[in-house]
Amino acid sequence: MLSIVWLVIMVISFIYAFVGGNIEVCADALFESSESCISFILEIGAYMIMWSGFMRVANDSKLTDKLANIMSPVIRRIFRGVKKGSEEARLICSNLAANMLGLSNAATPLGMSAMKKLSEKSINSTATNNMCMLAVINCASLQLIPSTLIAMRSGYGSTAPGSITIPIWIASLTTLIFAIMITKLCEGRDIRG
Repeated sequence: MLSIVWLVIMVISFIYAFVGGNIEVCADALFESSESCISFILEIGAYMIMWSGFMRVANDSKLTDKLANIMSPVIRRIFRGVKKGSEEARLICSNLAANMLGLSNAATPLGMSAMKKLSEKSINSTATNNMCMLAVINCASLQLIPSTLIAMRSGYGSTAPGSITIPIWIASLTTLIFAIMITKLCEGRDIRG
């Protein structure tokens, strides 16, 4: 559906440029923006590859297992029924660690793996409380190192790309606490109507 919306917007833009006699300006803008887009993607890509590699090394070296053991009291309180040292706990911890590092692209496959493991306890293919909690925590996404945003600001020439770190800590922590509280209040309730 979204691809249709984008196609309609592009067609209307080209028709408007043609009718207004600005087709050359439109074509120039198209080529200039595609060039800057490719450059931007390469800069961001290098940054994300570095952090994704870091997460891979952390997983292979069992650092995420150690982190899961450290975080297990918090994970067990938030995610009921998840046992210390279990595969679920390790996957949830890896996902949370990737989100804390601001690695949205690296966090997504980890979150999907954790969600798949949590779905094994689902009845009738409905989301469990733990699945809902994981989705909410991923959306709130506490970020200790907002690496993607810092890389974007750096790519666009910011003189202080890391200056947004403290405001992001405040905003994401507030959002996370509020999201967990609301999700816990809704646990076990039938809120369909």
